[in-house]
Amino acid sequence: MKYTKTSDFDYELPHELIAQTPLKDRTASRMMVIHKNQGTYEDRSFRDLLEYLHEGDVIVRNNTRVIPARLFGTKEKTGAHVELLLLKQMEDDVWECLAGNAKVIKLGTVISFHDGRLKAQCTYIGEKGIRHMKMIYEGIFNEILDQLGNVPLPPYIREKLDDPERYQTVYAKVRGSAAAPTAGLHFTPEFFEEIEKKGVTIAEVTLHVGLGTFRPMDTEEIADHHMHSEIYMMSKETADILNKAKEEGRRIIAIGTTSVRTLESVWNRFGRFEECSGGTELFIYPGYEWHTIDCMITNFHLPKSTLIMMIASFAGYDLTFEAYRHAVEEKYRFFSFGDCMLITNE
Repeated sequence: MKYTKTSDFDYELPHELIAQTPLKDRTASRMMVIHKNQGTYEDRSFRDLLEYLHEGDVIVRNNTRVIPARLFGTKEKTGAHVELLLLKQMEDDVWECLAGNAKVIKLGTVISFHDGRLKAQCTYIGEKGIRHMKMIYEGIFNEILDQLGNVPLPPYIREKLDDPERYQTVYAKVRGSAAAPTAGLHFTPEFFEEIEKKGVTIAEVTLHVGLGTFRPMDTEEIADHHMHSEIYMMSKETADILNKAKEEGRRIIAIGTTSVRTLESVWNRFGRFEECSGGTELFIYPGYEWHTIDCMITNFHLPKSTLIMMIASFAGYDLTFEAYRHAVEEKYRFFSFGDCMLITNE
């Protein structure tokens, strides 16, 4: 197979094309449409998505909600500054975290946040800054986290976000993500109403975005990369909708790579869609055998990332990078608050 190196998925991106703030109108972004079976692409606007949807289509969206997962505290006894990014809840009050200044956190180390209203004690030391931390508090954890935590914006966004809800999808409801499923940021409730008027069904899955989605690749051989596990859920209602669509030959359209990971993970597990939950370490890159989706709505992704590898697997490597070069030339806005792409089978 060609394109086995991480460096095969690099591209030049001028820094000024990285969107720093969301547009006032969520639906006002540009949209590149890739016709993967024809090997062509065109420049459109996001609201033109309606033209590409058909009666009977099923759109799948990830209803995860970003938690204020970034905490700044100090090590008891020494006062060393520590940053924790909560990745996922392991059990009860134990969280898997990515620690800044991780070298100061040993087994048993206690970190204090905001004069001790919340404390966290290290119970496990993992690789590459991973720690398991037992949260110590009085009251309701989610309420304390809402008061003390910060929205974990990606490091390439340096502008302050005036409204934290702009880093949430309008359908976000199941708390648990350390990052937003950003392809969904373009949608509004009113736009979903227009979509449903076309006879399109909306189905929901949950994947809590964690390290698997946003950690950079650190291996040159793609096959050597190990995806960090992320928690996903599919309801019986969604499974029934998707199985019926498959049986009737209707299209399944995924909003975002996290919806894709959920759908493919469930299918790989059961050979169909089933009510279930679990953890997925699925890594999709060129050569992957696809099972579930016909179209994908996605943003423009970082060079050498697992996400651009997924896009290249679905749309084709050459077409993907030709489209990305065009996006740079046409000054599309990139990454979380940027423009989007529709990859369609037509």
